[in-house]
Amino acid sequence: MRYFWTSQMNRSVKNFLLSFLIILVAFAAGRYLFPASPVFSLAPADSAKPAEVSTPAEVAAEQTVSATESPVIQQTSALAAESLTDEEATAYTDTELHTIRLFEDASPSVCYITTKTRQRSFWSRDVSEVPSGSGSGFVWDEDGHIITNYHVIRGATQAVVTLANGESYQASLVGVAKEKDLAVLKIEASERELIPIPVGSSEGIRVGQAVYAIGNPFGLDQTLTTGIVSALDREINSQANVPIKGVIQSDAAINPGNSGGPLLDSKGLLIGVNTAIYSPSGASAGIGFSIPVDVVRYVVPDLIRYGEVRRATVGVEFRQLRRGGGLMVYDVTANGPGQKAGIRGLSRDNRGNWVLGDVLVGINGKSITNNTEYFLEMEKYDPGEYVTLNLLRDEREVKVEVQLGSTVE
Repeated sequence: MRYFWTSQMNRSVKNFLLSFLIILVAFAAGRYLFPASPVFSLAPADSAKPAEVSTPAEVAAEQTVSATESPVIQQTSALAAESLTDEEATAYTDTELHTIRLFEDASPSVCYITTKTRQRSFWSRDVSEVPSGSGSGFVWDEDGHIITNYHVIRGATQAVVTLANGESYQASLVGVAKEKDLAVLKIEASERELIPIPVGSSEGIRVGQAVYAIGNPFGLDQTLTTGIVSALDREINSQANVPIKGVIQSDAAINPGNSGGPLLDSKGLLIGVNTAIYSPSGASAGIGFSIPVDVVRYVVPDLIRYGEVRRATVGVEFRQLRRGGGLMVYDVTANGPGQKAGIRGLSRDNRGNWVLGDVLVGINGKSITNNTEYFLEMEKYDPGEYVTLNLLRDEREVKVEVQLGSTVE
């Protein structure tokens, strides 16, 4: 019995030693065949590690790699190295770090707008101001100009702008452009509190690029949503029933309250103003529309200076004929461009019968059949330019050259 127990113990020890030896050999082979990847960490800026001297060939290779890296990744890495601790840098991915920094830089420029309207009590007949709506906006300059959508402040008798720091200010209306759904407000705040948003360009926008929307959906201020540009050159109707062309479509979540807020690119630059959504329910369905920033840059300076957009005009009042027959000249402004060019309006003969004047059918050879086409065509020209009007006069077509005037003198 003792011999049997001793034999069993020796066999167990041998098996244990053999198993341990097999594991040790397998581990050594794994370390040799599959070496571990090097682990990188952010070194402190004042690291005492001596600098390594690179050969010209290594420097050229490093420059080639750097030139092919995405600008977003380069920017994110720089931000991480400059302002993040080691713990923060390891807690987020490069994409997350970029989004965090973009929001932190842009959000101080975004504001919350609430509006009120006057309402008369049915019983007492007293007039009071009641909340009517809310939206978003952003700081345009250090003079206190705030950009938002026209439909955000439409019909309001009072607007209050709340900045990102929580301070609220009564706003005055500077100007509106109904046909572009844009409005400019102004608040009296210190320059220290006014942080203008960096303005980019809508030229070169590509379908698929990342976009970021900041606003106040459902009154929840300082809300960030992300997405991509899903389509370009869309067309939506403005508050003046005139199409807004070149609209940006994105799938960043835009809900009621986002109107008037900024749409940003991956550099944090303004590329659009969020204005509408396409949704059967009224909430975000993944299709949002933004007015291109190039339109904003064209409209806002005129609104600040004149209170309206300075447009080229012929100095003629038109009436649309049925079935796309062109625009009838109803009235000609005295001493205006049209009268100086000899354009004829509607008149009466000696018997009191109406006599048809000129009918506009084209501008510089471009066919004009309705008011919308006329409006969009006139947007291409500036006051002072010369255009050729194609007119129907006495049942024949004539051409009249006109020097365009301005809607704002």
